[in-house]
Amino acid sequence: MKDNTSHINPLENEAIYIIREVAAQFEKPVLLFSGGKDSITLVRLAQKAFYPAKIPFPLMHIDTGHNFPETIEFRDRLVKELGLELIVRKVQDSIDQGKVKEETGRYASRNQLQTTTLLDAIEEFKFDACIGGARRDEEKARAKERIFSVRDDFGQWDEKNQRPELFDMLNGQIELGQNVRVFPISNWTELDVWSYIEKENIEIPSIYFAHKRKVFFRDGLIWSHSDHVYQDDDEEVFEKVVRFRTVGDMSCTAAVLSEASDIATVVQEIRNSTISERGARIDDKRSEAAMEKRKQQGYF
Repeated sequence: MKDNTSHINPLENEAIYIIREVAAQFEKPVLLFSGGKDSITLVRLAQKAFYPAKIPFPLMHIDTGHNFPETIEFRDRLVKELGLELIVRKVQDSIDQGKVKEETGRYASRNQLQTTTLLDAIEEFKFDACIGGARRDEEKARAKERIFSVRDDFGQWDEKNQRPELFDMLNGQIELGQNVRVFPISNWTELDVWSYIEKENIEIPSIYFAHKRKVFFRDGLIWSHSDHVYQDDDEEVFEKVVRFRTVGDMSCTAAVLSEASDIATVVQEIRNSTISERGARIDDKRSEAAMEKRKQQGYF
């Protein structure tokens, strides 16, 4: 049988090297943790990078308040089991403080509001490096990112003014007020992440596997029936067996029909898929350059 995972070890080695470089070059890094498969993979890589010591920096979750309950339960259990420090900052607090305004209507979401909460948290804790699980295959704006991606003192990203990254030379020098977003799995694909999860036997939230759920159809997508998701009176709720390929704010993350109930069948499903995982993210569809605009403003 052909080995489809032979390239995973070099990707793992590269990611571990990047994470160690973060610890060596920055004074106060943090790992941005959503409870999704990519950030869970980052935690495993960070464990390996510093074993037998604990991960030497905290995890931080920017909580929209509209997360899938399965994700929050998994997040809390994981950090408790591993004895890690978890920082949670809530979008609801930013709303209550008048810093951002709650969206209303058919496509209302708190996903974009995370940016303000994130930038405030970076300033509060004086983080100089934020490790994230973004990958270049996800979306064209993310394909433009460097592994060490510098943000200015307003948290903004200038896609036209980025540093060259030659070979494995990572430049962590920043000016006062700047910080860096770091993407250790930037060169991975969705299939790589799932193959690594399978290889390492990593536990992930049940939401990634096929399960029966109350949903409704809109715009050709399958949405969770929830108080957090706007629903028209004529949008009928029914039960379907679905799973989620990506986990974000409930109000912008759609499900897919699937019978994949374990990691092996998910891997095979992804291998056969012709649609990007972010095809089920409505926040990327607001405009042709939606993600790039959010990143310019300080988004992950």
